[in-house]
Amino acid sequence: MSTNALQKALAEKGYLLADGATGTNLFTMGLQTGDAPELWNVDYPERIQAHYQSFVDAGSDIVLSNTFGGTHFRLALHNAQDRVAELNAAGVRIARKVADAIVDRKVLVGASIGPTGELPEPMGSLTKQAAVAAFAEQAVAQKEAGADVTWIETMSSIAEAEWAVEGASQAGLPIVCTFSFDTNGRSMMGVTPADMVAACNHSAYHPYACGSNCGVGASELVLAVRNMRKAPGGDKAVIVAKANCGIPEYVDGAIHYNGTPELMAKYATMAVDAGADIVGGCCGTSPTHIAAMRSALDAHTKGEAPSLEDIVAALGEVSKGGAAQFAGDLSVEGGSASGDTGRRRARRR
Repeated sequence: MSTNALQKALAEKGYLLADGATGTNLFTMGLQTGDAPELWNVDYPERIQAHYQSFVDAGSDIVLSNTFGGTHFRLALHNAQDRVAELNAAGVRIARKVADAIVDRKVLVGASIGPTGELPEPMGSLTKQAAVAAFAEQAVAQKEAGADVTWIETMSSIAEAEWAVEGASQAGLPIVCTFSFDTNGRSMMGVTPADMVAACNHSAYHPYACGSNCGVGASELVLAVRNMRKAPGGDKAVIVAKANCGIPEYVDGAIHYNGTPELMAKYATMAVDAGADIVGGCCGTSPTHIAAMRSALDAHTKGEAPSLEDIVAALGEVSKGGAAQFAGDLSVEGGSASGDTGRRRARRR
């Protein structure tokens, strides 16, 4: 069996640093709430190139394309449902150009694929056939534009994730699939990190790597990685961790994330110790944060997996749901291990 791009990079480096947020950083460039970021791949390609370049310059080994909402379901909200191939290909080609210009190291292009925004049957109207076709359309366009990896992210439903993996498999690239876990240690649809690992191991179409992104802050993400490693099959999984940059707060009418570069650097090393093979940031994570994570990882020697107490002391409180899963007790859900916080999901990115 041939070695895929991710497998080769991991064999060479041990662990990889992905990039940070897309939406958060595009907002600083002028993207407005309600706009489709994918349209910028054609309308403002120089801004998208600058975005990718900022993370490559900060030390990322993987940059994700600006194609998260690139299915026809999401693009239909902006009357762009007939532009799937155009917009996805444009986003990947710009990333490919930036990655190929780096001569001293290999930078991989991960083609981002997010949820359709539709509820799967029987709760909603999204059928397997329609979902698989939509994800295949997106993934094939990305592969033809030069992507190295298909990167499915921010999933909450096992069904939709499996359909995404099946559709994306038509592109023939290695697949990453990550879920978003909330303050009770579960996805919006009730999936736990252990459930996700099991689904990835037993689905007909196997992603090469699985993990978590978005959801809440760094402490929850590190705990989720530990829970993935403890799950059946987790010892052999390739695990991804892309945490939000702290907790979102409203300041002067806008959302800001309270994670400092120092906190994200500590998160990166703890995530690796917990068992993550690929580490990055999600909502609120800037190139400055990624640069701090790069420096920390370069100076780090992998140590023992952090305890629950270590995680809380270094990165902040964790939910009772996540802590209960770590302890093997799934009867406790919701709330915080050191008091309820009332935090809400910050949707990517």
